[in-house]
Amino acid sequence: MTDNTARDRFRAAYENRYTWDSNFPGYTTKLELKQGEEVYTADIKVNSDLSVEVTGIEDEKVSESVYNHMRDVITHRKRNTFENAHGKNTFTLGEEDSSGAVEILVKGDSMGSNYKIRGTEICQVSRVMGPMAFVINTNDSLDTGEGYISTGYNAIFRDSKTNDLKAKREFNESYEKFGKYYLPKHQVIESIDADSDKITTEFIFSETKLLEPAVVA
Repeated sequence: MTDNTARDRFRAAYENRYTWDSNFPGYTTKLELKQGEEVYTADIKVNSDLSVEVTGIEDEKVSESVYNHMRDVITHRKRNTFENAHGKNTFTLGEEDSSGAVEILVKGDSMGSNYKIRGTEICQVSRVMGPMAFVINTNDSLDTGEGYISTGYNAIFRDSKTNDLKAKREFNESYEKFGKYYLPKHQVIESIDADSDKITTEFIFSETKLLEPAVVA
């Protein structure tokens, strides 16, 4: 099939991701973080410009980890045009697997990204970043009516030269609608390292409220 067919199919899936629009006001939420026997609580504020504030955790390493986690959450909700993200890339269709997912092979991407799409959803992302290669597989998603949110997925990290397994993470997430925006409600991450040691991290969000939009005088 033509490059245009691959581009059109990938563009349809890319633009079907759920993202916050330009009127997103930001929100506040309370976080309970559980990891093993450790429990932390924090106040989180996501501003309308998508900057993040985390307060209430004295342990700087844990606070930084929560901040980085929230930045990852926001990255997936941040709106970006297809042309801005992928306009310079070229696309070709690869093989279709037994589940009906079709490979989208990309040239021109600085991170060596390739994808699989199923219908109008991106169900796999693979990238090579220096010594690390990773693959993200989406198994479950939420249809918001304005795009999909991945709610069940895994990430597999390997040595890009030897293909040795470095780590695996399983994600299960739920979302709740506030006003017109879907926000995180509950997230569980199971991390398994190369020695098969498992750590479960749980993010429980409560008392979530949208910020009031700024009034322009």
